[in-house]
Formats: sequence, structure tokens, C-alpha cells
Amino acid sequence: MSTAAPTSDLAPEALSVLRELTGRPDAGFREGQDAAVAALVERSERALVVQRTGWGKSAVYFVSTALLRRRGAGPTLLVSPLLALMRDQVAAAARAGIRAVEISSANATEWDDVAKALAADDVDVLLVSPERLTNPRFREEQLPGLVARCGLLVVDEAHCVSDWGHDFRPDYRRIRDLLGTLPAGTPVLATTATANERVVADVAEQLGAGGVGVTTVRGPLARDSLRLGVLRLPTDRARLAWLAAHLGDLPGSGIVYTLTVAAAEETAALLRDAGHEVRAYTGRLDDADRKDAEEALRENRVKALVATSALGMGFDKPDLGFVVHLGAPSSPVSYYQQVGRAGRAVEHADVLLLPGPEDLAIWQWFATSSMPREDHAAAVLSAMADGKAWSVARLETVADVRRSRLELLLKVLAVDGAVERVQGGWRSTGRPWVYDADRYARVTRTREAEQRAMIAYARPVDEAQCRMAFLQEALDDPTAAPCGRCDVCAGPWYSSDVPEGAAQAASAALDRPGVELAPRAQWPTGADRLGVEVKGKIAAGEQLDPGRAVARLTDLGWGQRLRALLGDDGVGGVVDLEAPALEEDPDAAFDVPVRRAPSDVPPDEELLRACARVLGAWDWAERPAAVVAVPSRRRPRLVTGLAQGLAGLGRLPYLGELSLAHGGPTGQPGGNSAFRLAGVWQRLVVGPELRERLAGLGPVPVLLVDDLADSRWTMTVAGRELRLAGASRVLPFALALTA
Repeated sequence: MSTAAPTSDLAPEALSVLRELTGRPDAGFREGQDAAVAALVERSERALVVQRTGWGKSAVYFVSTALLRRRGAGPTLLVSPLLALMRDQVAAAARAGIRAVEISSANATEWDDVAKALAADDVDVLLVSPERLTNPRFREEQLPGLVARCGLLVVDEAHCVSDWGHDFRPDYRRIRDLLGTLPAGTPVLATTATANERVVADVAEQLGAGGVGVTTVRGPLARDSLRLGVLRLPTDRARLAWLAAHLGDLPGSGIVYTLTVAAAEETAALLRDAGHEVRAYTGRLDDADRKDAEEALRENRVKALVATSALGMGFDKPDLGFVVHLGAPSSPVSYYQQVGRAGRAVEHADVLLLPGPEDLAIWQWFATSSMPREDHAAAVLSAMADGKAWSVARLETVADVRRSRLELLLKVLAVDGAVERVQGGWRSTGRPWVYDADRYARVTRTREAEQRAMIAYARPVDEAQCRMAFLQEALDDPTAAPCGRCDVCAGPWYSSDVPEGAAQAASAALDRPGVELAPRAQWPTGADRLGVEVKGKIAAGEQLDPGRAVARLTDLGWGQRLRALLGDDGVGGVVDLEAPALEEDPDAAFDVPVRRAPSDVPPDEELLRACARVLGAWDWAERPAAVVAVPSRRRPRLVTGLAQGLAGLGRLPYLGELSLAHGGPTGQPGGNSAFRLAGVWQRLVVGPELRERLAGLGPVPVLLVDDLADSRWTMTVAGRELRLAGASRVLPFALALTA
């Protein structure tokens, strides 16, 4: 590890630039900043800076950029992972007198102007996402010239380069290839606040490919301003009620993190009902709304943003007063990264974790969804062997995988050189590709170890070690020591009281069932390639009406109860909560027993009452006149009992269920639309008895009942059959939606 300070010639100039950029005549370098600047400017080396959030990593690349530009170097190319982070960096650069611009999906209309500014050498820093490196237009029109002229390459949030990083992104692996194209002597800076020794070694090895020297600047990670605590409450109602009652007690403004979009939206609504000024912040927001929400928090116009991890790396509000987590991230490293948003320019900031028993299922879902499967890769590469460009929609007809996972798989194949992104989609390069099962197994074991560590972090006060020291040790910080401030060192500083009024309000909100079940309007692209001869818009006479479900499986309240009822259907797909690696920990699942798939049971009175509330609030254009069930092989008593119970509540005739043909539906939940449609097409039919009962009623609306709506193609095909058999409308109803 090299920590050489600048020579006497560079030191005063570097300090002068720092003071000029900060506007402070008394500004000075923090320990290690000047060493990193010297490595880049004096020695044209490659440097890896691992320092806590707020240390000033951006000062290193802004000062280095200014010094290199003075020496005639070309613009800095800064690879940054998030739009919010890019916005903050562009704004920070402007304040420092650095001309910075971005090329991203958020400013596509400005790309031509950016290209002109680059050609005129009027840009000091160009920010791009790693995904931009795969864009054909950028790769062909901009990247070659940038690489040739680049004065400095900066890789921000460099832990994303490593498989072992908590937030690995496949496109970051392209940076290793980019390094190999840089002219000799081009300095490179990689920065992160969240990397343990394994990640540091991996990133340094990638930076130093080809035998290039790498200077590593690493400092202590303790954050003296943060006061960490863990509040363990028994139910989601208690956690939400506590937050509604005590949010106002937390200092300043801050962030409330949740693990899912649904939880963020529900929590924000409940807190607003309780009188708090908050907004939800998720990946579903468009760019303008995200920017507006970020500014509202910066300007303290809201008490908090209730956010998913979409508000993560790089969000800059130095006086952020608190971070609360409703549900734990899956690793201490990820948790440290998120809580690092707080307390950067204030003396004290409060950080509180409220773990929940559902966290484990959500961790497992995200962990499995991030790993490509060998059979999917083989199917994609086999299809693309024709050498033609394939769209993602067309590839969905060759691999039974949802689009988000298919796009991840294509990125993995692209960074491994097996496919490339071209105009019109993706094309095989012809290079052989081998599934690296050993690597994925190692990554899986690492993720499981991180989950066990997070469970250990969240232990009760009387069983835990210093919270800050625990996080430092997770990041292999040799300076880890008791902080003297957290709830373990100094005792709990937060109230555990849940006022009765807040508890009742939370229960009322969570007990409010009912979400819309949107009907399918279009047949999936390429269904004909799977033997289903349909395309385009679903005919009006074959469509479902908008329907209803009691809850999403990712929802709080009823979502939690339905997950328990429906067993291993889990969050957005099959989730195994009996992972052996997690059972090794005596405190696994935060003292909540591991769930197993329950036996098939009829609906109880509480569930039927919830269904009745949903039906009572349903603003249908025409009331159903009969009830039909989707046949279930897994839970026949639940589905039949539900359909019969709803018929009884509505005083409607129960006509029975559709029949299974050709052995019934095939496939498993979680695949893509084309395969899901093919798996149910002509396998759900209106049998003679049901057809006769329908005919006896005439063309009437029918309530179609099922337990779980995942892709919605089962409902769509069953409803189409009922429409073709004479039903005037089909109103779908399910207990739960997977998303």
C-alpha cells in the first residue's frame, strides 16, 4: 500500500486548487487525499481509494481533474452507477468550477449538445453509467475518441466491479476491458466506501491487470456522528405504529428505507395519514419525480423520503439527520453503505434498524433472481447461433425466464464476450461460453454468510456487540473498536413504546384489503413460435374486466398473512425459507420459525370477511350474477372453498370450476409471458356441465376466482373460455398478486 504525499512542487498547487474549488481559504487535505492526487497527477498511476462516506473521495477526482487539465490532459471519464449520483456529482462539479456533463437516459435530447461540447474541449468531466458502455451508438460514436483523449478514468462505487461486492452489477465488469484500451500512462481512480478485504483485493487485481501498479488508500470506517440501534418489534403493525408515533422525534430530516416498492408506498401513505410530511421514492418514479423528491429532502420540505434502495449510492445531503430501516438489507456491508447517507456534516445522526420476519424471504428472492441459470443461457445461445440480431421480446420465446432476469443474463453473456448489443437487439459473437458453476456457487455461499452476519447484527441489545464495531469488522477495518454511542455501548436511546392510537391506526391501514388486478390487453410477442396462434391486441369479446385481489404478496398486512397461507409461492416466485446455511444460526429469521408450505385448507372466516370488504368496495360496471372457480391441483380446498364462500356472501349461484384438458397447465410460476401462456393454452376449458349452467343463466357477468395471480395468463385464458361460452363479462378475483 503506497501513501506517498505529493512532491514539494505539486503540494502547494494541489492545495491551492482544493481551496479554489471549495471556496475556502483554510481548506486542507484529509489524510490520504493528497497521496491519491499525487499518484494520479505526478505518477500517472492507478489508485483505489476505500474511505468512509463523507471523507471526500470526490475532492480527489475534482482536484486531479483540474490539475491534469492544466497540464493539457483531456477530459475525465467518470463511470457512475445511478442517475441520482450523477446529478449530485454534476452539481458538485459546477460548484467547484468544473465543467461536468452526463450522458444518460435522463438527458437523451441533450446528447448532440454534449458531443459538440466534447469536440470543442469544453468538458472537464463526462459522467456515464456502466450500462452506457454497451450502448451501440455511444460505443461507436463517442467511446473511441473519449478513450484516446481521456485524461483520467474514474470508477465510482468500485465495489460494483467485484462479484463479491454487495451491489455487483454485470456491466461494471466491462471496465476491465475498458482499462485495456486506455493509452499507456492514463491515470485511473477507483473509489468506494463499502469494500471488505476480499472486494479490495479483487478490485485492485482488476485495476492492475497487465502488471500496472495500483496505489491503495484506505482509512478507518468508523463514523463518529452516527448513533446506531436495533429495535425489535413483534409485528409489521407494531413497527409501522412505532414509526408513525416517533418519526417526529428523530432529528432533522432523513430516509426511511424499505425492502420493497409496495412497502415504501404503503408506509408513506400511513405516515402521511398520521400527519407526517413524507414522500415515497422507488424505481417506479420517473426521473422528474425522483429529482423533485430528492430536492424536497435536501431542502427539508419533507420529514423523510420512504425509499427503496433506488435512493442509495451517492445521494448527497450532508445534514441528513437520520436513517431508519423497516426491514434489514441482506448484508452488513450494504447496510453500512445506506446508513452512511446520514451524519456527514452534523455532529449527531440517529440510525435505527427495525428488522422483520419477512426479511429472510425477500433476501432469498433477490439472491436467486440475480444468478443466471445454465439452462436459460444454453437456450439463448443456441437460438442466437444463427448470427442474427434478436430482440429481448423474441428471446422470451426460447427461454422461460422473465424479462428482468433475461436482461441480466444477456448482460452477463455480453461481459463474458459471448453476445454483443447491436442495433435491433443482441447478437452472438460466436465466442464459446462456459457456465462458471463454481464461481456462482462461491458467490451464493458469500451471500448466505452475509445474511447470517446481518442476522447477528440485529440481535437484541443484551446479546449483541457494539453495532459500529460490528460493521467495521464486516468491512475488515483493523481500527474497529467499541464506539461508546450505540444502544449496546450506551444503552437504548429510543423509546420502544407503541401508543395505542398509533397501533389502531396502523392496524386499520394494514387490515384494509384490496388491490386492482389489471387485465391483460395484448398477447405476448412470439407466442406463435410456441404453438399459440395469437398476436396483437386481445379481442374485446375475449378480454377480462379489471379485477381485484386481497393483497400483493409483497404488501405489509394482508400480504404477510397470504404469504403464510400460500406457503412456498413466496415473494414474486418460489422462495425456499429452509436454506441450510440460515438454519445454522440460532437466531435465524429474527426468532420467527421457518415457514413451510401448509396443507390445503378452506378459507377461514377472517379471510372471507376480508374478501367481502374487497367485493363491497369494488366499483364494477355490472354486478356478477354467478361464481366460477379456476381448477387448482395444489390447493383445491382453498380455491373451491373461496369460490363457494364468495358465492354465499353474494347470494350468487356457484357454477363449479373449469375443466383441465391435456393434463392441465404446465410450467412453474416465475417464467415469462410467452411460456406462461403456452403452458395454459387450451388446457383450461369449459366442460359440458359448466357450459350447460352458463347457458341456463344467459349472457351474464361471472366472478372468476383463483388463489394466486402471477403472470395473469391463467386468469386470461380461463376468462376467454368463459366469454366464448357465453359470459357477458368476466370479473377476476384472486387472493393474492405476486407483484
